[in-house]
Amino acid sequence: MLNSVAAGRRLALRAIAYQLIAVLLAALAALVKSTGAAWGVVAGGVTVAVAGYVSAQVALGGGVQSAGSALGRLLAGMLLKWCVVIVALAVSVAVLHLPPLPVLLGVLVSTLALVAVNSIQR
Repeated sequence: MLNSVAAGRRLALRAIAYQLIAVLLAALAALVKSTGAAWGVVAGGVTVAVAGYVSAQVALGGGVQSAGSALGRLLAGMLLKWCVVIVALAVSVAVLHLPPLPVLLGVLVSTLALVAVNSIQR
């Protein structure tokens, strides 16, 4: 085995930290437009980061398992992640009345930060 589950958890937490930093920078840039736009970026970006954390906890929280169980936990974590994202984005736009474009921008920034961190850290 090349790495442990603990190393995977540390990598996931480090990636989430970088996601939140990128979202904060994007929100500061969105302040030029309005505070609503900045809050929209924060809502979208934090949603993806929190969903990634939930996914990591489900996928990597089972300890040593058979291959089928490990794959099941990975799939359950990914399904839960996207359920959290969809519900949180719907609440952000429909209930909190945040502007949809900045919310989607926050999702995009957070997702691209995750991709960049994971490609750099390999």
